[in-house]
Amino acid sequence: MKSNKLSYPNFASFCIAFLCFAMGQSQKIEVFSSADPVDLVYPQLDTENSRWFFFSSASRPFGMVNLSPDTEIDGAWGSGYRYKTDTIKGFSHVHGWQISGLSVMPVVVGNENQEAIFTDFYSKFSHETENVSPGYHRVELERYGITAELTSTKRVGLHQYIFTEKGLPAILFNLNTILGPNANEAGTLEQTGIRSLSGSLIMTPTHRRPKPFKLYFQIAFDVSIDSVVQDQKTGNFLVYTDAEEKKVQMKAAISYTSFENAAANMTSELKDWNFQKTVADSRKEWNDRLGRIQIEGGTEIDQRRFYTDLWHSLQGRRTISDFNGAYPDNTGETFRVGQLPLDDKGHPRHAHYNSDSFWGAQWTLNTLWGLVYPDIMKDFALSLLQYHKDGGLIPRGPSGGNYTYVMTGASSTPFIISAIQKGILTEDLQSIYKALKKNHMAEGIMAKAGYEHNTSLGGGMKHYMENNYVPHPIPEGKFGGHQDGASLTLEYAYQDWTLAQLAKKLGLQDDYDYFLKRSNNYKNVFDPTEGWMRPKDVDGKWRKDFDPYQYESGFIEANGAQGTWFVPHDITGLAKLMGGAKKAVEKLNIQFETAEKLGFTSGNSHSVEMHPEYSRIPINYGNQPSMQTAFVFNHLGRPDLTQYWSRKVTDKVFGGISPATGYNGDEDQGLMGSLAVLLKMGLFQMNGGTEVDPAYEIGSPIFDMVSIHLDKNYYPGKTFIIKTIKNADDHSQIKSSLLNGKKLKGFGIPHSEITNGGELRLEMGRLE
Repeated sequence: MKSNKLSYPNFASFCIAFLCFAMGQSQKIEVFSSADPVDLVYPQLDTENSRWFFFSSASRPFGMVNLSPDTEIDGAWGSGYRYKTDTIKGFSHVHGWQISGLSVMPVVVGNENQEAIFTDFYSKFSHETENVSPGYHRVELERYGITAELTSTKRVGLHQYIFTEKGLPAILFNLNTILGPNANEAGTLEQTGIRSLSGSLIMTPTHRRPKPFKLYFQIAFDVSIDSVVQDQKTGNFLVYTDAEEKKVQMKAAISYTSFENAAANMTSELKDWNFQKTVADSRKEWNDRLGRIQIEGGTEIDQRRFYTDLWHSLQGRRTISDFNGAYPDNTGETFRVGQLPLDDKGHPRHAHYNSDSFWGAQWTLNTLWGLVYPDIMKDFALSLLQYHKDGGLIPRGPSGGNYTYVMTGASSTPFIISAIQKGILTEDLQSIYKALKKNHMAEGIMAKAGYEHNTSLGGGMKHYMENNYVPHPIPEGKFGGHQDGASLTLEYAYQDWTLAQLAKKLGLQDDYDYFLKRSNNYKNVFDPTEGWMRPKDVDGKWRKDFDPYQYESGFIEANGAQGTWFVPHDITGLAKLMGGAKKAVEKLNIQFETAEKLGFTSGNSHSVEMHPEYSRIPINYGNQPSMQTAFVFNHLGRPDLTQYWSRKVTDKVFGGISPATGYNGDEDQGLMGSLAVLLKMGLFQMNGGTEVDPAYEIGSPIFDMVSIHLDKNYYPGKTFIIKTIKNADDHSQIKSSLLNGKKLKGFGIPHSEITNGGELRLEMGRLE
């Protein structure tokens, strides 16, 4: 039975002491006497496993600036803010998918360290004196006796430093350095006024982002600059400020298009020097976003973890367009500055984004953003379409204003089609369809394997279109990552089904028939003698000595047992291949029972998925390929098992607060956070919300009440409420369900009914 129940927004009445939660001490959790969900967020969740783009603190939702301390700086993985590393190596303004930049470090310079300051400047810090919340970060640099506070607007970082030690106050601009996924080089810094600087740097290419990417920035101080010194060996810069001023504020505005636009970003977003107001503004913005979902009940930890998950769903993917709508376009032979379309008031109609792949978004972002944040979903969809206008393809994960070909398939197709089916995208649908269709053909993005920049062979599209499956291995050779034929076949078939739904909506019957037929290609990699999906070679022969528990043997970041259930568009057809729904239920239930012994994940970090034991887990909620499996039971006539296992997964995988765990190191820019939120609300969409009037499937909500405040600009209803009766750890089963007072038939609710507002009332009980 759950205890210590709370009711947001009446949380303040409990007056629980909050002593060190914001400082990241999982063993000493503080609770703010506050009604604001922002105070329940625990930013240090899973930071022992984090990577460069994972952690944000002094950042706005999807901010161009994502300002936070770095304790590790070498590599895309194991870098950024790592909780167990006690040394700060700088404060960086850009923590994005394959991009990094503008690392600064306040220091105190004296005779003893003047010669070595450019290479010996790191400082110890303690979590005991650290304070972190969305939009704000405070640390004490023990080496220098400096208190550093950070906040930001969307495109401008704001620093406040208190210097207490004897010596000269200064800020090191480490513009030529390894920084996360790439190096920063060709860094320049020029004093442009008594209190201002201007500079730039180049983010070097990476294996995933093959072109260089330039960052421009403008710096302003609220005190005078004494001098600027460049070190000839490192190429980095030391900026000395007025020695008499012990409190220094610094603004850093960035742009990917020009110095002028960096300056305009600063002027437009941060005119004054009111640090506390900027923190308060950021706090309000986060509260407004997080407050779209209101929860009651559950434990204190449940509520904190829920809003931490929701916070993660709104970050990671970064804005790259300026305040005026200028943006970097790197899709052509030469770099150019593009201009987003403007509305009647001269404001950009949408932003442009740097983003990891939408691989797995069909079960996460599609549903959460489409229901709770339709404005965000529309913004991202229009950004993806802008890339098509510039470069000819809709990307699946753009970085540096260009394609990266991260992961596989056409993962943006379900995302955009879900936005259309939910009425979020309503204009120019024929053109959108043509753009999406191109990705599904031989010249499209499906033809490229992961990070395959120069050819279009690794995705196996030639074979898929001619022989109705992707062989493994692909006979042409190795051209990129993730050339696992069975997975590619399954992924393409599902995405073809989603495209067929849009073709049907637009009255394109021939296309509908063509892509619907292709969506059945999943059947061509199912081996009825083994009962699993199984790779086959170019001659149609099944892989010899097939082991369904062998990791990445024809399956992308998965094994065959996990990958077999990747048929989100036709679970009924899959069950028929297995011998009927009853046999399918038995098979999947055994997989869950086995997976439970390992906690439903392949270890507690993405980096250990190849472990001899962890890799053989039959269900893995630590990665995307099998995150839908608990809801498969709904489609097999056993919603009780969906409720049972989804609650088990929620408690084990997405429960608790600790720097040591949370998302098993694989929180791909909101995907795992979004999944956790959906599981806890008890809502899911198996096919990614891509059919006409998409259905929301019911799971097992963990709270007494969930109130979703609908966006009035998109939906007619005001609030949709999910209310549970007799909810508890041992009461995960739905015994009766009423939608607006009427008995609910089945396990799904149409999008139109939810967005009209109303109440879903669920009476919970024990599994019988």
